[in-house]
Amino acid sequence: MALTESKEIMIGTKAPSFKLKGVDGKIHSFEEISKGKKATVVMFICNHCPYVKAYFDRLIALTHEYQKKETAFVGINSNDETNYPDDSFEKMVTLAKRKELPFLYLRDHDQQVAKAYDAVCTPEVYVADSTNIIRYHGGIDDSWDNVSNVTKHYLKNALDDILANRTIQEPTPHAMGCSIKWA
Repeated sequence: MALTESKEIMIGTKAPSFKLKGVDGKIHSFEEISKGKKATVVMFICNHCPYVKAYFDRLIALTHEYQKKETAFVGINSNDETNYPDDSFEKMVTLAKRKELPFLYLRDHDQQVAKAYDAVCTPEVYVADSTNIIRYHGGIDDSWDNVSNVTKHYLKNALDDILANRTIQEPTPHAMGCSIKWA
């Protein structure tokens, strides 16, 4: 697993639109997902990356907590499924059922959405506010491999700031994880 860091250039820009197929078999758009929400969390994730695997339970818990606070969550898998078959749509469906994912899990088969967001790794997180402006882009917390060592909750704190209409108090950390597997 090659550790890759995000570029952090999207903050202050409008969240790129998309229409992608979800593991539920339906097509979902950014506009549909974000409509009426105070915040929309766009997570570039996949099935096989050990960094993502380590975060799944935390992302599920965050989703359950913040969906009650008018926040939408969506996971997007942009990895090349030809060379990385564990990231195929069929395996996404299986993982979503097994983990009982409470967020939409979408397939970016042509990788255009990852390119539009300038995403480079998994997990990499973007949070747009109610006007669809990206206010946060970075990591989830400061200990990917051991939840008991977490001292900084970057995503959670950013969500709290966005939902309270405050400037994000903590500097945005780089997301770190496996590189997106480009076709």
